[in-house]
This record gives sequence, structure tokens and C-alpha cells, in this order.
Amino acid sequence: MSEHHHYRIFKPWGYLSQFIYNGKRASRKKLLGELYDFAEGTMSIGRLDEDSEGLLLLTTNGKVSFDLLSKKFEKEYYVQVDGIITAEALELLQNGLKISVQGTPYTTKNCKARLIEVPHFPDRGRPIRDERHGPTSWVSITLREGKFRQVRKMTAAVGFPTLRLVRVRIGEHQLGDMQPGEVVEVEELIE
Repeated sequence: MSEHHHYRIFKPWGYLSQFIYNGKRASRKKLLGELYDFAEGTMSIGRLDEDSEGLLLLTTNGKVSFDLLSKKFEKEYYVQVDGIITAEALELLQNGLKISVQGTPYTTKNCKARLIEVPHFPDRGRPIRDERHGPTSWVSITLREGKFRQVRKMTAAVGFPTLRLVRVRIGEHQLGDMQPGEVVEVEELIE
């Protein structure tokens, strides 16, 4: 049996969670392969959209990828939202709400959502905005699912649109003090 490779990376803002881009303007898109010399056959386990950043796991093992995408593993996000989020909005997030997934109505599963102190992340490639546009707050949202742009749709549905989204944890794997673009090869992704 061949040896597999596994990686933890801090996906920077502005990068796609893929190695090949077939869309228009391909030369202007930043891809994961620009960050590190990954082993052949490396795949991203899940995705973070171009405007999101944070922890991304990669592997050459399809079974590990399948297992980590299951609902067994929590995914935690720190989310900067427009405005000072209310207790009522946090309760709506926790108890599931209706969003649209590719044009189909979907009710999110119960999750954990709580107000947090402003985290200390490195500056993003492009500033979010400044205080002249009003206050912001940070929320921790922990899910066991991952629909397309789900966290952004959830915060918008409760009236607090996402300004910055950083995934900080997948299962036991933590972003910790990694820096944007940093790649760490690890022995195993699942114990």
C-alpha cells in the first residue's frame, strides 16, 4: 500500500480551494498549488470560498477525505458580522433556520453560536472596512454540516451579514498560530 500525504494549511483570503481552475480569467485566480509543492494527487477536504480564509485540510487519501467530510467532525468558524449581533440572532442561528442552497430551500441543523472577543488574526489581503461604516462583532459558529456558503447565508438570514470568515477548527485540528499561506505536513488527519 502506498504512503499517503496529509497537510494542514492556512488558506489565505483570495485563494481558491483547488489546484486547477478552468473558468474564465484563469491566469488571475490564485490556486493552492502556488503555496507549496504538494504531493501528486493531493485534494482539498472540503472548501473555503475565495473570500474566506483559515484552516483547510488536504490529503492524497480519498477515504480520509470522505471521513472528514462526514457529520462526525465539527467545523468551527470565527465570523465578523456587520453590526452588534443580538442574543435573538444567536438563538436563531443555534436552532436552525431557512436558507437557500442552489435555489432549493434548506433548513440548517442545530449548531453552536456564541459572541466572542475580537480574535487576533493577521491582516487580510484587502481591508474589510473601517469604523466609519458602523460597528462589527465576532461570532463563533460550530457546525457539523457544510452547505455552499452556508455560514454567510446563515448570518445574512438573521440580519448580520458576514464581513470576514475564518475557519479555525476541523475536528481536533486547530488553526492555532499558523500564518496565511503556511503549510504543515502532518502524519495523520484521523486518529
